[in-house]
Amino acid sequence: MLGLFSLVIRFIFFLFAYFLVLSALAQRTYSGNIIDSQDKGFLEGVKVQSISSGEEVLSNTRGYFSISAFLGDTLVFSFPGFVSQRQALSSEFFLMIELQDKARFLPTFEVEGNNYSYSFKDGRLTIRDENEAKEPSRKGEVITRPLDNGDGTGGIGISGPISYFTKKARLAREYERKKEWLARRKGYYQIIESDAVRAELMEEFQLTRESWDQLVIRFNQFHQEHEFLDWSEARVRKSLEEFIRIETSFLN
Repeated sequence: MLGLFSLVIRFIFFLFAYFLVLSALAQRTYSGNIIDSQDKGFLEGVKVQSISSGEEVLSNTRGYFSISAFLGDTLVFSFPGFVSQRQALSSEFFLMIELQDKARFLPTFEVEGNNYSYSFKDGRLTIRDENEAKEPSRKGEVITRPLDNGDGTGGIGISGPISYFTKKARLAREYERKKEWLARRKGYYQIIESDAVRAELMEEFQLTRESWDQLVIRFNQFHQEHEFLDWSEARVRKSLEEFIRIETSFLN
């Protein structure tokens, strides 16, 4: 009797695990809005691509997008002149994505000619007033001054130690952290995004494209805790092969 009870418990646990896996593999609709991180305006025409399936959509005039993807998949958001962003998908179905304008991270410089002087700042080239007095260097001091962009916009310019806390400085630091994070996952991207590796492993393990996509999603979920940070290409390749071998042998 005790043995029968144990078998029933195991069967129930198996069914629970089975339906849990099916739920994780179910394709879902992810949607959201994409905005400029600086002025919070909607971005139209941003390409949203699923790494696993390759499906692509574009955001509309309100920055809205909708795409079918799997839990654990990764979406890539790319737009000319902006820093591309990757977003791992979880149980949150609505995403608010902020893209950073590359021009805002370009250095500020001035060009002086015989007739005109130009200033390049935040990706904008403007003509400097020849009568504008140049401010002397005041290293170590906090300097504030009114700004006039010539188009009705302006604000307060801050330089010195306190500039570390400005929005532009914060975005620059976030951008550097994002680049560092992507660089530390280089080995992972070299394997997962390689058509040659995919074709080789699909042939070796007799996989369809659909089963390959599902295996990659489960592979990502299994390693979600460390996100493959600082993994070499060889380590990711070996881990992926072992994972597929175990998964396919279990299914067979």
